[in-house]
Amino acid sequence: MTGWSRRRILGAALVAATAPLATAIPPLSSSARAAGAWPFRRGVNTWPWFALTREFPAPRTDYDWPPFQPQRPVPAPADLARLRASGLDFIRLPVDPGPFLAADAGQRAELLGMLSAAVKAALAADLAVIVNVQANGATHYWNPDRMYSSTAAPEFARYQVFVGEVAGMLTDMAPAKVALEPVNEPPQDCASEAWSKVQAALLTATRGSAKDLPLLVTGGCGSMVRGLTALDPAPLADFEPILFTFHFYEPYLFSHQGAPWMREPVYRALNDVPWPASAGTLERTLASVRARMAQDSERSDEAKKAAYEETEKVLKVYFDAQPDRRFIDGYLKQVSDWAEAHDIVRERIIMGEFGALRTDDRYTAAPNPDRARYIADVRQSAEAFGFAWAFWDLFDGMGMMDDTTRALDPAVVEALGLRMPRA
Repeated sequence: MTGWSRRRILGAALVAATAPLATAIPPLSSSARAAGAWPFRRGVNTWPWFALTREFPAPRTDYDWPPFQPQRPVPAPADLARLRASGLDFIRLPVDPGPFLAADAGQRAELLGMLSAAVKAALAADLAVIVNVQANGATHYWNPDRMYSSTAAPEFARYQVFVGEVAGMLTDMAPAKVALEPVNEPPQDCASEAWSKVQAALLTATRGSAKDLPLLVTGGCGSMVRGLTALDPAPLADFEPILFTFHFYEPYLFSHQGAPWMREPVYRALNDVPWPASAGTLERTLASVRARMAQDSERSDEAKKAAYEETEKVLKVYFDAQPDRRFIDGYLKQVSDWAEAHDIVRERIIMGEFGALRTDDRYTAAPNPDRARYIADVRQSAEAFGFAWAFWDLFDGMGMMDDTTRALDPAVVEALGLRMPRA
């Protein structure tokens, strides 16, 4: 997940909540292509294992060494074993490419060795691995705009080489249990021709060094549902084997309430938004928003007044729409219909990220019972449509494991349909 701003989704996206839904999920087309036995069904993202970097400020473009913050939470072998015991079968491993591209030859080899060791640790725990090259949008230099906004981006050629290098490293590591996702949440528009060219160029680079490595492809506009449904998969057939991925955080008013990285001003004080909407009231949520705003000493009264007016407006839309499991089914049915139209079996589609902020000292977010209900509804909807999934995240404010104690959250484990492993 990145800082991609989902503008225009605060209200319009909720219209789908009241639209008529099919009463049953349609069967796959009889002409659907065989998918193979993919090992990626139930997974979790392991950010910030290869993220949270220590880059130097501009005008420098390099990183301190080692480049990753030493206190970031990293899964130990015992943690990986517990994840497997819970019923998960793969991890999605986000990797910030910046430190690799800024490093000299010796440091780059060392970083690749660290990445290889992480993949092998997961494999040793009987977990399959999707390595996702995930650029940090908050980095001043090695960011998505400079690396893959287009094939003419200043650092695209180096990014392309790096993706091919990672593919070559993975190709013989564990056939059929390792895959590569070359980009996270592309910033181009949903039907962007620029994104199609970037993705094709990156896939070409990977196939130059990894003929049979499974690759994950996605649509534009941050890998949202409408990005995938705008994707024409026909030109990608030459790059098989491929899987398709999208991310799901709808409705953002619920999943991202209180998120400090969202650009829209309504999120900062947004809290106590219920799931489903019928579990609470507009009045109660607005009272909680006002209480949070009263504690905000950084914004002016004028700014808070404007933010409150916008928050009140979008929350009215939310409560009028009354989103619930039917809302989620309506969104995911769009992916299912797209797959049906292109004869893509659903086993090849991975919901690569989903989740919601939790309540803790860092975030003002959803009450935990609501969060668990939301996670369960999204997971169950994805499974009903036949999609694989990877929960966001193992650690941090959306995580299922405590950063310090390494205790799994029982409510999240249950919501994901997993089991609590023995101590």
